[in-house]
Order: sequence, then structure tokens, then C-alpha cells
Amino acid sequence: MNRFPLRPGLFGDGLQTLADDEFGRITYQPHFVDPEFATQAFDALLRDVPWHSERRRMYLRDVLTPRLLASYSLDETLPDVIAELALRVAAAAGAAFTHVGLNHYRDENDSVAQHNDHLHELTREQPIALVSLGATREMLIRAKPPRRGALRLDLEAGSLLTMSYATQLHYDHGIPKQRTPVGPRISLAFRVRTAGETRRHY
Repeated sequence: MNRFPLRPGLFGDGLQTLADDEFGRITYQPHFVDPEFATQAFDALLRDVPWHSERRRMYLRDVLTPRLLASYSLDETLPDVIAELALRVAAAAGAAFTHVGLNHYRDENDSVAQHNDHLHELTREQPIALVSLGATREMLIRAKPPRRGALRLDLEAGSLLTMSYATQLHYDHGIPKQRTPVGPRISLAFRVRTAGETRRHY
């Protein structure tokens, strides 16, 4: 039987391996950056990033994305906080990231639907790394059919979630809306884009 391998990390503050097999590797580090830096970074990004919304085609109609967005190429002049996080994340993940997409979830009503990254836009075998700041939000990670199973993971402020390229083939992930009030959260998703890929990403 093809069992779903994800397992939450329950012990300690260090690197926790949630999946590591032929379907991909997923790790989670709760305290990747210290609380003081995480708070300062959140405040700076909330204040200085040019956040905007977008209209996207969903279910045969145009809708506003239920969160605010921003994006940077890492070879351009960056806000100091993003430049610092890019260095730290690249060292931790062992990858030369080229882009970062930012999401600002303003409250419990903001979300991102279950999805996997567009593989044609990613460099093969390179990871995706996600830094979370602000309020803790739940991420739902699900195995794609015919496999079964799901993991609900609380992404804490200052945490780092890393997913290998292969996970985008075998899992989807999303940030669901919450029924209870929650404060704002910012995520930074670092990726290695394919050569010539110029579209803005989040």
C-alpha cells in the first residue's frame, strides 16, 4: 500500500524532516531566525514593500487574489530585510535562489488555494524555501492521487519550510481561511527560476 509519509515534527526547535523519500523531501525549522529579527523583518516588510492585489481568472470569472502580493528578482536592489533573508535562506537550503515572491495575509479571511508550483518555471532539482513572519498560519500539505493523506502544519514566525522540486509533482499545498480571528502574516517564497523566465511570481 502506498502510504502517505508526512509526519509533523513534535520535538525540539531544530530542523524537522517531514518527508524524505522518492516523492520528495520536506523539512521545517521553527526558529530559523530569532524572534527579535522576525518581528523587525515583519514590520519593515509591512511598511516598505509595495503591496498590491491582482485579478485572476477562477471558476469562469475574474476575482481579486485573497491576499496582497509583491515580487523581487534577487539580482535587483532589494530592501535590506529581503537581502539579509535571501543570504540566510540560500546558505540553509544550499541553493542559488533567483526570485522571491511575497504574500501578505491580512487576517483570517486571506488565503491561497491548494496548488503546486508551475514546474516549467522552476529549475529542476532546485528547492523552494518559505520563510514565515507575523501571525502563525496553518498550511495544508496533501498527497496527490492515487496516494492519500494530509498534514496540517502551523507555520510559526521566523520559521523556514523547504520543499524539494520533486514534492511539486507529488503534493499540493495551501493556506486555508480560518474560522477564528488571526493577525497578519507575511511569507517569502524563494525559488530558482528557469533562464528567461521574466513573469512576476508569488
